[in-house]
Amino acid sequence: MTASRTRGGFATGALKVHSSPAAIAPVTRALRAAGRRVLLIPTMGALHEGHRELIRHARMTPGSTVIAVSIFVNPLQFGPSEDLSRYPRPLEADLEACREEGVELVFTPQVEDMYPDGAGADSGTTIVPGRLADQLEGTVRPGHFAGVLTVVAKLFHIIGPDVAFFGEKDYQQLILVKKMARDLDFPVHVVGVPTVREADGLALSSRNVYLSPEDRVRAATLQRALAAGASVSVRGPQAVLAAARDVLAQEPTIDVEYLELRDPDLGPVPAEGPARLLVAARLGTTRLIDNVAVRF
Repeated sequence: MTASRTRGGFATGALKVHSSPAAIAPVTRALRAAGRRVLLIPTMGALHEGHRELIRHARMTPGSTVIAVSIFVNPLQFGPSEDLSRYPRPLEADLEACREEGVELVFTPQVEDMYPDGAGADSGTTIVPGRLADQLEGTVRPGHFAGVLTVVAKLFHIIGPDVAFFGEKDYQQLILVKKMARDLDFPVHVVGVPTVREADGLALSSRNVYLSPEDRVRAATLQRALAAGASVSVRGPQAVLAAARDVLAQEPTIDVEYLELRDPDLGPVPAEGPARLLVAARLGTTRLIDNVAVRF
């Protein structure tokens, strides 16, 4: 790849890459002043087809727009038992993917750019996400959503997007980001994009590369369980959960951490109307999550 240096980053073809908040913030301000709408896709890199779908979804936004992708492996959202150093960081491949999808801006800060006082939980100001962050994923990954919302809030401040896109695979994250934007009056519209799946139904995830060949086959059981539950939704919540549990029981090597029904905002499950069926499980050393919409 041939790259030319710019202040705070470099340019590659039509793609402009900025590595510091001081470099990208005036660019997006100028774009908005010129009447362009800034569309943000926050990522931790290792871009796959799911990320590309977020970009394509953003591309369909009407009007004069510019798409920005952030690539930052956020240490605040990793727990003590989670290997931050193991997370893949294929930056050159990620930039190529962004170029192929017509992205105009990429933001690639370092930890010291985002957390000048350090990235420890007590090093600086963080977002307090509220009670929902202690449920579902929060019971297994305490502090995770405080880290997620802190970095998303910083990205919203630095880039100032008009619209931000998040995948529905990380459904609890999507709901918490929407709630934060509403509660803290961020002038950004948060959009959820449907989960992209592989041919066997497995939700696309950067973690899928860690699955052994045997676990990769068994992982498709999660989506089959969700589909089984959704297919009997006319019979009510208990039937949904029972059908999903029956499918999961067929693969006893899958360690299910939770299987829950909630309303679309992750409150108590309704007696009728739309709901969400969510599952988290471990296959070997890899942890996967998935969810599906249901209606009673």
